[in-house]
Amino acid sequence: MITLTLTVNGAQREVTAHPDTPLLWVLRENLKFTGTKYGCGIGQCGACTVHLDGKPTFSCLHAIKDVMGKSVVTIEGLSSNGSHPLQRAWVEEQTPQCGYCQPGQIMRAAGLLKETPKPTRAQIVDYMKTNICRCGSYNRIIAAIERAAKEA
Repeated sequence: MITLTLTVNGAQREVTAHPDTPLLWVLRENLKFTGTKYGCGIGQCGACTVHLDGKPTFSCLHAIKDVMGKSVVTIEGLSSNGSHPLQRAWVEEQTPQCGYCQPGQIMRAAGLLKETPKPTRAQIVDYMKTNICRCGSYNRIIAAIERAAKEA
C-alpha cells in the first residue's frame, strides 16, 4: 500500500491503495465518485470513461501509480450542478433508458465536443463507437450530442 495525491475534479486528494489498483476503483471506493461505473473491467464498454489530462479514457485500464501528476475529471467534475450543455441535452432529449452507461457516454461526448465543437452525425457515430449502451439508446445519445453542439 502507498499513499499518493491525485488531482480529481480540480482538487488534490490523498488516497492509500495498492499502486496497481485501477483508477476506477480508487475513484469509486476510496474517493466515493460513484458516477463512474464499472462495466467490464477490460476497456471494452466505456462505462468507466473519465478524462485524464483532458482526454477521455477508460479508468479501468489505468493503475493509480500511472495517473500521479495527471488531472482526472469524472462526471461529477463536468459541472457541479448539471449545467454542462451535454448534461442539459441528455435531460432534454430524455436520453437514458436504464442510465448505467450514461456517465461514460457523456464523458466520451465531452471529449468529442472539445476536439470537434460542431461534429457531423458521422463523426459522432465514429467517435462514440467505443462506448456501449446495452439498452440501445444510441439515437437519443446522438441527438443529445447534436443538441449540445448547437448550444455550445
